[in-house]
Amino acid sequence: MWSANVTQSEELTISSITASTLAKEFGTPAFIMDQADFYNRAQAWDIALKSAFGAHAGQVYYAAKAFICVEVARWIKDIGIGIDVCTGGELAVALAGGIDPAKIEVHGNNKSVAEIEKAVSAGVGTIVIDSLFEIERVAQAAKKFNVIQGVLLRLTPGIEAHTHESIATAHEDVKFGFSIASGSAWKAIEATRGHSSIQLRGFHAHIGSQILDTNSFDVSAERLIGLLARYRDTYNEELPELDLGGGYGIAYLPGDEALSPTTAMNALAAAVQQNCTHHGLAHPRISIEPGRAIVGPTMFTLYEVGTVKDVTLENGSNRRYISIDGGMSDNIRPALYSAEYTAILANRTSDAPTLSSRLVGKHCETGDIVIRDIELAGDISPGDLLATPATGAYGRSMASNYNHMPRPPVIAVKDGKARVILRRETEADLLGLDI
Repeated sequence: MWSANVTQSEELTISSITASTLAKEFGTPAFIMDQADFYNRAQAWDIALKSAFGAHAGQVYYAAKAFICVEVARWIKDIGIGIDVCTGGELAVALAGGIDPAKIEVHGNNKSVAEIEKAVSAGVGTIVIDSLFEIERVAQAAKKFNVIQGVLLRLTPGIEAHTHESIATAHEDVKFGFSIASGSAWKAIEATRGHSSIQLRGFHAHIGSQILDTNSFDVSAERLIGLLARYRDTYNEELPELDLGGGYGIAYLPGDEALSPTTAMNALAAAVQQNCTHHGLAHPRISIEPGRAIVGPTMFTLYEVGTVKDVTLENGSNRRYISIDGGMSDNIRPALYSAEYTAILANRTSDAPTLSSRLVGKHCETGDIVIRDIELAGDISPGDLLATPATGAYGRSMASNYNHMPRPPVIAVKDGKARVILRRETEADLLGLDI
């Protein structure tokens, strides 16, 4: 759950900096990010991909939607991996961070003409096409800028991945991609081949998020390679690339076990090889898109307790409500799709007996619950610090200004030093858009 450099003795520390020191210098709530751990995790996925696929290894694309800012884009450039973006805003951040446009992959189920033209003019390496309308839009943009744009077709392989409905993306009834089963994927192939300004290089599939086994990825590889074989048999040529997406899960709770990059890539390589051999296909270039698996555990959220309240339930039992200075504006995932987290007392140790507790935010919503049920020390009181691990993915990215709450900062920690890489919003920022 925690980044590699987090320890706890008298209080929680990261790279030898205590939680109370961070709170005093940067305030709360705050996202605390381990820069060295980010590098290590990104490099581990890159190494695992190259080790498993050898000469057929494609690109590790960091999924910007998990969390991106200009400084993190600079880290990605430094590490040497690519990035996938799904809006013009994410593309702007990637370019501002200096990432080579050839290593940028553009996603999105409803890319505007302006976003497509911005991507093509910037020289992005790949655009993942999501609809028949986009085929025309990308072809026209490529003509406008006198280039041949490399594209993949996003396919829905009809897989019910073992994850929450809101983050499953590869079954039939979703907004993403072209269905293999219904035949829309083949219509997209035919339409793409009708444009000389775009080059179809292969297929893409993303089956969902927070997946902790390899079975769904194996089935996805089987179905995409089956379509590669049909393409070969029809057009007497082979497409050279598959992007098998991301979605590899992380540990959020004690007892959770995440897939290691090596385990995940070795299993994927075996499935790809088996299916290529079965169809007599040359081995395609394989790319992946880990986002949460890289950034998730590198960050935790630091809160200060504001109030503590005991509530007697209808059955006569008691529950303690512990209110923190953040909540659903910095972590919407529990309210959005019942995501589960844990938390620890961060500024001290306690020998007090634990109490059945509920960690809640400060927003005017009954559903503003960060952790629904957790055992926490009975002596927690206002002014104490609590830390929630594994908030690097989708915490700051999905943060909002609900109740006009300024969004928290992101603090990068490395070698015993902490610095702001994304500043805290202020009330002036909130008022700045009013006319």
